Amino acid sequence: MATAGQWLEGARLRTLPMAIAPVVIGSAAAFELGSFILLNAVLALLVGILMQVGVNYANDYSDGVRGTDDNRVGPLRLTASGAASPSAVRRASFASFGAALLAGLVLIVLSGSWWLLLIGLACVLAGWGYTGGSNPYGYLGLGDVFVFVFFGLVATLGTTYTQAGQVSLASFLGATGTGLIAMALLMANNVRDIPTDIEAGKKTLAVRLGDDAARISYVMMLAAAIFLPLILVERHPWILLVLLIGPACLLPSWLMLKGKRRKSLIPVLKQTGMINLGYSALFSLALVLSVSLG
Repeated sequence: MATAGQWLEGARLRTLPMAIAPVVIGSAAAFELGSFILLNAVLALLVGILMQVGVNYANDYSDGVRGTDDNRVGPLRLTASGAASPSAVRRASFASFGAALLAGLVLIVLSGSWWLLLIGLACVLAGWGYTGGSNPYGYLGLGDVFVFVFFGLVATLGTTYTQAGQVSLASFLGATGTGLIAMALLMANNVRDIPTDIEAGKKTLAVRLGDDAARISYVMMLAAAIFLPLILVERHPWILLVLLIGPACLLPSWLMLKGKRRKSLIPVLKQTGMINLGYSALFSLALVLSVSLG
């Protein structure tokens, strides 16, 4: 049986910034709209984290039973390593999704936005269908779209809406930015796995683009995320704070462009996650200061 530490490693905690960042930005956008609700923000954060863990376990299970992870480079995979049985990993995934739906239901009741229940169900189905089922879209190169839509647009705009009852240009730009960084994290992961994914028939976007173009796309995603918020600079001059995350992007970008050994790309995952947290903090601070100081 897997130890508690192995289950935590299997949950891939380094990917959790993808779930945290959009809630931070979405809550700041709600504050800008004059309607920040702490309880709703906490519930949205809980939904995001549980969804991310559910997706990670689902990916571990589905790739493990298909043999995709048999020769991968990177952290422990519970199913492929034999540390946990496939059925146990699948149950952990379902439990995480179920807990996310329960927290989401409470959030929906508090906000009165019942139509969001359909969005929540879509999130769970999309999370499982990423690598699960008979025709997983993650094997077709569409996983990046899933990440951008659900861990960018849906998570951020949903957080704002459940607090303010509306969304704004700032929330949309923040959602796009954090979604692009989440895509960059997935791209870094998939560039590392290109050789084994090709062997397993997993045609991720990185595989389809090819090694060199996929590496360049990582840098372009980060650059777009940083400069896109400048659209707001006339109304929110504090948004220039987002540029401060630029230097933190230099090392992972260099590793992506120059690190030819697959193991050299492993640190990029954690670095990109920290970039997303820093980006969300600076973006949110800019919105709060714009309201507080004008």
